[in-house]
Amino acid sequence: GAPAAQAPPAGAPPAGGAPPQEQQVQLIYAPWTKFCLKGQEANAKQVCFTGKDGRIESGQPVIAAVIIEPEGEPKKLLRVTLPLGMQLVHGTRIIVDSNAPQQSPYVICFQNGCMSDYEATPELIANLKKGQNLVVQAINSNGAPLTLPLPLAGEFAKAYDGPPTDPKQFEENQRKLQEELQKRAEEQRKKLEQQGAGAGANPAAK
Repeated sequence: GAPAAQAPPAGAPPAGGAPPQEQQVQLIYAPWTKFCLKGQEANAKQVCFTGKDGRIESGQPVIAAVIIEPEGEPKKLLRVTLPLGMQLVHGTRIIVDSNAPQQSPYVICFQNGCMSDYEATPELIANLKKGQNLVVQAINSNGAPLTLPLPLAGEFAKAYDGPPTDPKQFEENQRKLQEELQKRAEEQRKKLEQQGAGAGANPAAK
């Protein structure tokens, strides 16, 4: 082990013996969106997805949830995706409002995160339709519980029961979200620069 990694970064608060705090993250959400895709084969079945994601200001997705419905299949899935760096042994938990939590292991990790699947039973879908929040919980690498809410309030039911969004429209929405995030990052940077500008910067000095 490299002992250098133990030194706290300069200006870090002294590490008290406090247990890891539950992290609440400020997220920027995309709306619940439904879209359907069909494979290229002649007899390909359509698969519909109704999903939403939450990102931090840098634009990195932190939480995503999607209902996956293959045409003609009785079983539907609710797949949640969390960032890499979670403790995989603990799996994930989902809670809709005050309903009983459900737990599921992670099934696979890709570069964009780790996925955990739940059976989207009629009961779960009914709860999502009338619920206020879908809360996803996981344990991060420090052993701290991470609680990530995805607001449902009326919006999920409208997307789920409504017609699918044109994939082009979906891409357009994603692009707008990306621009919005870039704008925020830019504003954040300007704010920091302005704060730094007062620190003995002399514009006249050439």
